[in-house]
Amino acid sequence: MTKVIDANMHWLPDTLFTDETLREAMMDCIPRQHGIHVRMEAIPGKNLNQIIIEEPKGFVNINYAEGQYNIESQLEDMDKAGIDQAVFRIPVWQEWLNLETSKRINDGLADYISRSNGRFTALAVAPPWGDKATLTEVERCIDQLGFKGVQLACKYGDIYLDDEAFFPYFEFLNDRKLPAVVHHTPLPVDYGSILSFNNQRRQYGRCIAQGTAVGRELFSGLFDRFPELRLSHSMLGGGFFAFVDMLVPQPRHSYGDAVDRFDTGQSKLREQLRKNLFFDISGPPQWGKKQLECAIEVLGEDNILYGASYPIRKDWFFDGVPTVQALDISDGAKTKILGGNAQKLFGI
Repeated sequence: MTKVIDANMHWLPDTLFTDETLREAMMDCIPRQHGIHVRMEAIPGKNLNQIIIEEPKGFVNINYAEGQYNIESQLEDMDKAGIDQAVFRIPVWQEWLNLETSKRINDGLADYISRSNGRFTALAVAPPWGDKATLTEVERCIDQLGFKGVQLACKYGDIYLDDEAFFPYFEFLNDRKLPAVVHHTPLPVDYGSILSFNNQRRQYGRCIAQGTAVGRELFSGLFDRFPELRLSHSMLGGGFFAFVDMLVPQPRHSYGDAVDRFDTGQSKLREQLRKNLFFDISGPPQWGKKQLECAIEVLGEDNILYGASYPIRKDWFFDGVPTVQALDISDGAKTKILGGNAQKLFGI
């Protein structure tokens, strides 16, 4: 029987809405000087609160709802959805957390997974600058708390992960062969043209951010410098499968164009796409059958991880496993995607 591992389940402290000190510490990490606005307010018609993040003011990009990060309800939902094990990360906040708040998150995650009877594992969060204090915290999470890798945002402020600012951190991950999950950010660096419409901003914007990140990582030579670095991107890398043959072309044809306009100047891109880059589905039903089958064909059955972005939408979660099982792919591919690839990547 196929073991199902959800490689993209979200966790926040269940005390976030009741512990004012914790909430203020996390909210204070958000750089409001960059036009990001955060507040807590009641959910209309319900006796619950939500944390809302806008960027820029007036454009909602994130809602964190009270009551969705409870261990009993999560385990119950996992049983209903047919999920055996979950790999936890925090939703989006990776970009903003400082080291001290990261430590509180990691401690909370460690306590949470200790109460799950082996159903949960987690990824360490820390500012990705590679200083001694940060690396010490990541080592604590891996060596003492039993975490299976680290979690990153696809960009930090205006810089993506190919920037040399991240090299000390990636050198550490490369040397220790630790996988890194790259969560999407609410918006790409340049977002002015997609603000007006809710789904274009909240869904397509995340895809632009992820697709940009994947392309920059490939074309920048990041994996030449760090050949053991493995990055797993959410939302199928922003639908990167649709652009692979365009951006990473097959060997040159024989017709003899006067100018090779799309030469990448690199020969290892296809190899690195298979060895260094992985992609979680982040909600199978939202993609649709044909798109998922295309993604698997293009990116490879060894490079796609199951993930449903719980608790964003319950249909993504409860209908996710049946969506994959209904795909016209081999049983072996289904086994890999539903759990085998996550077991291999994270050493579960």
